[in-house]
Amino acid sequence: MFPGVFAKSTPDKPAIIRAATGERLTYRQLDENSTRLANHLDALGLRPGDTIAMISQNDLHMFEVYWAALRSGLYVTAINHHLTAPETDYILTDCNAKVVFAGASVADAVATTADIPALATPGRRLAWGGAIDGFDSYETVLAEASSSPRADQPRGTDMLYSSGTTGRPKGIKTPLPQGQVDEVPDAYTAIFGPMYGFDTDTVYLSPAPLYHAAPLRYCGVTNSVGGTVVFLDRFDPEAALQAIAEHRVTHSQWVPTMFIRMLKLPAEVRERYDVSSMRIAVHAAAPCPVEVKRAMIEWWGPVIHEYYASTEAAGATFIGPQEALDHPGSVGKPLLGVVHICDEDGVEMPVGEVGQVYFERDEVAFEYHNDPEKTRKAQHPEHRNWSTTGDVGYVDDDGYLYLTDRKAFMIISGGVNIYPQEAENVLVNHPAVYDVAVIGVPDDDLGEVVKACVQLDPAYSPSAQLADELIDYTKDAIAAYKAPRSVDFVDDLPRTPTGKLVKGELRKRYWPAAVS
Repeated sequence: MFPGVFAKSTPDKPAIIRAATGERLTYRQLDENSTRLANHLDALGLRPGDTIAMISQNDLHMFEVYWAALRSGLYVTAINHHLTAPETDYILTDCNAKVVFAGASVADAVATTADIPALATPGRRLAWGGAIDGFDSYETVLAEASSSPRADQPRGTDMLYSSGTTGRPKGIKTPLPQGQVDEVPDAYTAIFGPMYGFDTDTVYLSPAPLYHAAPLRYCGVTNSVGGTVVFLDRFDPEAALQAIAEHRVTHSQWVPTMFIRMLKLPAEVRERYDVSSMRIAVHAAAPCPVEVKRAMIEWWGPVIHEYYASTEAAGATFIGPQEALDHPGSVGKPLLGVVHICDEDGVEMPVGEVGQVYFERDEVAFEYHNDPEKTRKAQHPEHRNWSTTGDVGYVDDDGYLYLTDRKAFMIISGGVNIYPQEAENVLVNHPAVYDVAVIGVPDDDLGEVVKACVQLDPAYSPSAQLADELIDYTKDAIAAYKAPRSVDFVDDLPRTPTGKLVKGELRKRYWPAAVS
């Protein structure tokens, strides 16, 4: 299904609500506005398989653009609004965007789009929320476009870019679905809809940036089944709890960092908000420390679910709350693809042995747009339908997958492999630690050694004594060689708005040459 179905059955029901202001789009408005945009794109000559792009802070208009693409057989590329103009232009050029939509508040990120030939003619650069030099008014174009229903509405899909935490962003392109938008569901709706009980009664909270894959797609699922999306402008732990209580949220999607931020709120603040309406709270994007997940289940009840996947959709594992308690640290069993753990040469490893995680699919799951070399590197040396996104882990006797870290983050100290995630999972539970990243730093004797970069809770102050305490705290939980040898106290850590650590940026502070 898609919003047009509910524009007929529940036209005045809120499809989208902006939590900060209460602004909303009804299903009638979402259907009409996305139809008008689809007709505008058609008049410009766009055809199925073409790409449009949007770059904005979280905004109601993003949903209109998203559904205009999905009902026109187009690819839609949502771009991180924190990028510089040259970085934005790289993505716009790489995806061959024929039209770009932008919010006025991110004008700096689209300042040089006039130099992209595909976007040079009128009607192809549209801005909302104010003026951007060289951009036409989104509101004017929307008002002037035809509202006539479209007879042919082939389903489009997204074409998103990796976060670029380990290099230049890569476009992830999957084949267009075959069929009309009201006949063929997208993959997320087909899989996650029934699995997590998304339906017309769903109120889904999206606390993350909408340019990121999971938030955008889960919002799409909610609108596909006639529920209501409530989105935050940006994540704030207390604002998230307030939105749950105010809107009686039933479903939500998080990253572990958000759980940690909410858990570190004072008890009197957490107890102020009723979260009993929550039926499903999904988390992904990074493994969740065992103690954090246990604390969330104790607080919110048995509603915490996890899946492990990626923007590439190479495969996916799932685990429910009771399974998580029974198999602490696991990201679950595969329901999409077959998991293989392989060594550096692609040889499959025994149960319990750590190696690179591959997912086997019936066919090649994805390709990196305009980059066959990167696509091939993501595939198994012998089996092209086995693909990896660089994570490392192992499978237990019961078939549950455990992630130890990303291959790119592994520390090799004196020839010993150390996965920093283990120390991070311990340190984040210390009351003094607000945020932490563990990295390898240069060492003349061992090549590199383990260092913890710690952002303290405001109630604590840096000291040599506290640094020693944190090191001992880690050694009490894991082997001493995995613990940091030193601690640096930092004002903040480089994280994407979705909560992922940008360790390449952090490592540059310690290594003499740029490190990705």
